[in-house]
Amino acid sequence: MNPSTHSAAPGAAGIYLALARRVDGIITLASAIPQSLIALLGRFSIAAVFWKSGQTKVEGLAIDLLDGQFHFGRPHLSDSATALFRDEYRVPLLSPEVAAPLAALGEHAFSALLLLGLATRFSALALLGMTAVIQLFVYPGAYPTHGTWAAVLLYLVATGPGKLSLDHWIARACHRSD
Repeated sequence: MNPSTHSAAPGAAGIYLALARRVDGIITLASAIPQSLIALLGRFSIAAVFWKSGQTKVEGLAIDLLDGQFHFGRPHLSDSATALFRDEYRVPLLSPEVAAPLAALGEHAFSALLLLGLATRFSALALLGMTAVIQLFVYPGAYPTHGTWAAVLLYLVATGPGKLSLDHWIARACHRSD
């Protein structure tokens, strides 16, 4: 047996043990991230995606919290929205005249509800359905984007909005009154 090889083994084992301890420490820190913080970030992020998409379909109302853009007026469907549904999106079963306003309304309403954490599971499920339609019928090659949206939405459906939400505060108030 080569003595230099034999003496190197305990040193290597020590390095692996130290690395394993560091990894365990990182896992412990990561495990301490509150679910409510993850849910809040998920709600805010996915709501921004759908809100911004909805904003491209309306005129007369522009609210962008991130860019600080605010224009309050009478919102109405843009002419280009119906044309987009007719010429590019071509959603089956719905006419462009029905699909465009439904999409704009859904993107705005469900995004606002997610931001507030109100009817979170229902809103996330509705946007998940929208995502499935987009993936299957509109942009089937955009799975990486839609898969990311679906993961966030499924997380919200499965776990709920977290403590930083109206859903949580309403549930607490209801349980107190029982």
